[in-house]
Amino acid sequence: MQIDEKLLSKLEKLGTLKIAEEKRDEMIKELSEIVNFVDKLNELDLNSSQITVNTIEGGTPFREDKVNMSNIAHEILNHSPKSSEQFFIVPKIIE
Repeated sequence: MQIDEKLLSKLEKLGTLKIAEEKRDEMIKELSEIVNFVDKLNELDLNSSQITVNTIEGGTPFREDKVNMSNIAHEILNHSPKSSEQFFIVPKIIE
């Protein structure tokens, strides 16, 4: 497939885009490179390849659930301007 000015105008209309005049030649070149790359991918013979669902044989290993006693909430509240117990104190915005 050849990308030309006519096709670029059609793509602009379909995508509800407006490409600036100074960018049109660059856009045609980039789109042509993408189409050429996809054409090369279409040439690959994948009939002899085995389909891979995941990269780890036997499925995804499970990790052990552990309770992580983090004190992150306390650390965050220490950096806030105002807090009470485990809550932020913010200015009242509704009267």
